[in-house]
Amino acid sequence: MVESEAQGRLPGIAPVSVIDIGSNSIRLVVYEGLSRAPAILFNEKVMCGLGRGIATTGRINEEAMERALAALRRFRALSRQSRATELYVLATAAPREASNGPEFIRRAEAVLGTKVRVLTGEEEAYYSAMGIVSGYHHADGVVGDFGGGSLELIDVRERDTQGGMTMPLGGLRISDEADGSMAKALAFIQKHLARASVITSGKGRTFYAVGGTWRSIAKLHMERRDYPLHMMQGYEVAYDEIMPFLDELIAGKDAKTLSTVSKSRRGLIPYGALALREVILRMRPARVSFSAQGVREGYLYALLPPAERNRDPLIQAASELAILRARSPEHAREIAEWSGRMMPFFGVEETEDESRFRQAACLLADISWRAHPDYRGLQALNIIAHGSFVGITHPGRAFIALVNYYRYEGLSDDHASTPLANIATPRLLERAKLLGALLRVAYVFSASMPGVVRNLTFAKSMSPGMDLDLVVPADCRDFGGERVDGRLAQLAKLTGKKLQFRWV
Repeated sequence: MVESEAQGRLPGIAPVSVIDIGSNSIRLVVYEGLSRAPAILFNEKVMCGLGRGIATTGRINEEAMERALAALRRFRALSRQSRATELYVLATAAPREASNGPEFIRRAEAVLGTKVRVLTGEEEAYYSAMGIVSGYHHADGVVGDFGGGSLELIDVRERDTQGGMTMPLGGLRISDEADGSMAKALAFIQKHLARASVITSGKGRTFYAVGGTWRSIAKLHMERRDYPLHMMQGYEVAYDEIMPFLDELIAGKDAKTLSTVSKSRRGLIPYGALALREVILRMRPARVSFSAQGVREGYLYALLPPAERNRDPLIQAASELAILRARSPEHAREIAEWSGRMMPFFGVEETEDESRFRQAACLLADISWRAHPDYRGLQALNIIAHGSFVGITHPGRAFIALVNYYRYEGLSDDHASTPLANIATPRLLERAKLLGALLRVAYVFSASMPGVVRNLTFAKSMSPGMDLDLVVPADCRDFGGERVDGRLAQLAKLTGKKLQFRWV
């Protein structure tokens, strides 16, 4: 078979597949490669409901098993078609706990032609935590992974974990035990949470919510707020804000809103909301952060060598996108370094995250150059705002997108930028415009190619009445002109500083 000539894939890595056999769904994800910030090539799930009824019968339903095996047969074919060089298969609560779980695993291995790793509850908690570590910069809090058959809880601080445990509190399990009674569901949840000592360590920190039902709750909250950025990863809600919302979901007061969730998830929303409320009621975290990263991503992250695990996933992903889409990745890296040196001239002291966001914005500053000139800013904004980046907050994502919108469209907000400007903090918004203004100078001066910008620097002006000079080597004199003068004037107006070129 002739391979594709496509250039939109990173060189030097090969696809890998993960099949996650859960109690509610079975999912195949094919990743571009085993790397710090892997892109998804293919993603499909089937809601098989393997865990439904286990609480009462102790067995996986035969119909669910046959449906799952049919899905696995397709997933094996899709993995091969995607040219995956490795296939990792993980199984969690239902196959782990059902009396006929070993029979199902035996049949699944025969269909897949490979070993299925049945995770213990503690392993499932650990890989959920590693999923959070892989998706957050400096993770610090308690991770809760709410599946169909179980709830895993584990404390995470950076890459250290402790207190990992599992409880039979998945959505399907609670639904079976409740038999339609929310009072029974509450009693069942409270009974098991009483032994969850790890909960107390989360007070005042972050609770990281993992799992499809909890992500559906986040989606509903976004709908309620008319939130403009529909990105699940890193969506945060303060404790005091989410508690009354969970009470409404438990009471079933907003059936219209629930209609936005898939039918297969809809019936589990009240139970998922009840479990989430009871966990955080005991924990009292400062906030709940919803994560799209979970066991699958954590498992792949754990396979990486230490040096690769230590990489910043945001910078890694931005660097890779620059390689795939920028006119000159070298120029993007040059701008990232140069802009950091220029910030102090404008009185800017960056936090660690602000520095990371600025570097990522610069690495992504030329990814939309192939678009029509009238739409480059909008395309950059959309790619960044809706890209699958991790290791970044929503205000940080808004900052990076806005920098690159301002770099093309100018420094005023309009209908396209205002929704994201409302997500960014006032401090980040101010800095987005400053960085956008600097990029507007640098890109027209350098023709978007490397070798020139690194030689530019600001310095205290030697001319009376001026604040700063942009010092340019004499051999770059021919790069001067009306357009760069105009861009420098824009930067001067934005910052309130009197600026001029100084040719030396």
